[in-house]
Amino acid sequence: MTASPPIPTTMQAIVHRRYGGPDVLRLEDVEVPAVDDDTVLVRVRAASINAYDWHLMRGDPYLVRTEEGVLKPKRAIAGVDMAGQVEAVGKNVTEFRPGDAVFGERDGAFAEYVAAKATSLALKPGNLTFEKAAAVPMAGFTALQALRDKGRVQPGQRVLVTGAAGGVGSFAIQLAKAFGATVTGVCHTENVEMVRSMGADDVIDYTAEDFTRRRETFDLILDIAASPSLIACRRVLSAGGTLVVVGAPMGRWFAPLRRPIMAVVLSQLGSKRLLTFLARRSKDDLVVLASLIEAGTISPVVDSAFPMKHAADAMRHMENDHIGGKVVITV
Repeated sequence: MTASPPIPTTMQAIVHRRYGGPDVLRLEDVEVPAVDDDTVLVRVRAASINAYDWHLMRGDPYLVRTEEGVLKPKRAIAGVDMAGQVEAVGKNVTEFRPGDAVFGERDGAFAEYVAAKATSLALKPGNLTFEKAAAVPMAGFTALQALRDKGRVQPGQRVLVTGAAGGVGSFAIQLAKAFGATVTGVCHTENVEMVRSMGADDVIDYTAEDFTRRRETFDLILDIAASPSLIACRRVLSAGGTLVVVGAPMGRWFAPLRRPIMAVVLSQLGSKRLLTFLARRSKDDLVVLASLIEAGTISPVVDSAFPMKHAADAMRHMENDHIGGKVVITV
């Protein structure tokens, strides 16, 4: 194994050993993860919070617990998205070397070190800080795959994005414009100017207007905010148009499943497609996002950054519906 100078045996990490609100998050000393022949040890410089992390923290909806642990979390260290510097590489890893700046996804990202497969990392775009790079992976994957793979977005199409100011939405606005679409964003009053500055051709303040009452129709709707009913959304979907369900309503039991199920049912009625969607981790897509960022085509939006010892405060802030972009933890 090739390594830079001595790596400590212990590190600090944000740990949650039970389900609950932000108060369950604790800063603790834990062991530095071991690196085998096929993994990379990364010194984390920044990590970002996703709705995914919120659901794992709370064990909500309860279906999460069938995979993550019924009574307590199987994975104690929180976080997925991160950016940092390579500290050591296994002997089979040829793509990276100590000192490289990287970003990507790895469970346990809210820590000083993570051990990750090379396939889950890419070189950090040179025009991004670690904080901004950490904001990219999950939100970027979700927006890119929802538009390109599920929505099959085409130049000249009319695209509407609900939840346009959030982590996924802010990428979706920029990516839809990069694909040549005419883009309308839906957001709260506080974020109208921010969404417009990201390139949206039109911005709807949902506190003042219900977009489902408009006369115009859209070829593709990214349903991130999961606010109006799908029946209402379908009304402003053009003939042959597509709605991709990205977000889901809150609820501990079956409420999060209602919208995807309704999408399947409504998709059988006529020519309008309503599709469910789950993003996947992809090294290729991480490289695509990095290339677009380096070219200046898209840029991650960071709402705020908190030091690791204030991770609970960062999570509380993320729970605010009106943040613009991603909340980041600096390590």
